[in-house]
Amino acid sequence: MSRANALSRTEDDAPTDVLVIGGGIIGLAVAWRTAQRGLRVAVVDPAPGGGAARVAAGMLAPVTELQYGEEPLLRLGMASNERYAAFTAELTELTGLDTGYRVTGTLAVALDADDKAELSELHAFHQRLGLASDWLSGREARRLEPMLAPGVRGGLLVTGDHQVDGRRLAAALVRACELSGVLLHRAEAVELLVEDDRATGVRLGTGERLLAARTVLAAGARSHLLPGLPPGVLPAIRPVKGQILRLRIPAAYRPFLSRNVRAVVRGGHLYLVPRADGELVVGATTEEQGHDTTVTAGGVYELLRDAHELVPGITELPLVETGAGLRPGSPDNAPLLGPTALPGLVAATGHYRNGVLLTPVTGDLLAEYLADGTLPERAAPFSPDRFALRSLV
Repeated sequence: MSRANALSRTEDDAPTDVLVIGGGIIGLAVAWRTAQRGLRVAVVDPAPGGGAARVAAGMLAPVTELQYGEEPLLRLGMASNERYAAFTAELTELTGLDTGYRVTGTLAVALDADDKAELSELHAFHQRLGLASDWLSGREARRLEPMLAPGVRGGLLVTGDHQVDGRRLAAALVRACELSGVLLHRAEAVELLVEDDRATGVRLGTGERLLAARTVLAAGARSHLLPGLPPGVLPAIRPVKGQILRLRIPAAYRPFLSRNVRAVVRGGHLYLVPRADGELVVGATTEEQGHDTTVTAGGVYELLRDAHELVPGITELPLVETGAGLRPGSPDNAPLLGPTALPGLVAATGHYRNGVLLTPVTGDLLAEYLADGTLPERAAPFSPDRFALRSLV
């Protein structure tokens, strides 16, 4: 048996071309799209469909999330957003499961003069980049969303930003993987296997060894912590805690909000995402607290306080759930996509605030690389090697 064939088989002789470590929405999308290319794929995760997406609000907002200096990430996000309608329609057709994808748009608003000046500057930046966003007066913003506070000074309407339900999306991706022949190993990967300076698979907590021709590391905020990973192959992926609230909009209050609403309140970013089923998601804090996912009274208080300032009627709604998750942040807050310095190991991690948004494009780009061996040009700015190159410079 050749070395290539040996690497494509597990110890029990089950063939595996690609092994994905991590069953969040990124890992599942990569696995599903790769299996569609005809490769034999397996996923390792104790609870496929879990991860940060179960906590995320699911805003698909490449334009209103834009930060200065992030134009390559903007283009990647816009490309992914453009794929979302077809991506979710394909998932629903295959699985029969609704993903909660909605074409809603986003209204970003300013609550005081300083916020208005910042939002106006962002609008000018959008115009320089040729992005579609419309400036609104405070009165025009309140006409669109009557529940907004009377003091709203202005707004920025982006009709191209939308939303999806991360939990429903994850469930649909799990089912799509199952229907597409992806093997789901519901166990923990406890060690990356490396032989002759090449990644060859993983060892599970059960003691079982899974071998594969290529291994995709999609373990979110814990990606760089996998035992056996040689130093320097991946930069540190820092966990950034986000607390989030879920409220219920009674039928008598609907429509409470018609679109995603976001603002900067006391220097912190706040967003409200109304679901078609009456759920209202409010998020999210940004906390550098390591891997802690404790929901705190302070975090809940801050979100409710700021949300009340933006939409006063929100305090009348039932609070049904609180939660906290970990965003996987890379050193430049952009994802790591493609082959690493360790042959056989491919990265699909570091998506930070954009994991849900970038799921379709990540799945497509990685599947193309895994099937054809050539990294698509769109993924080039996000190569894991960019950090090693910076250190050399």
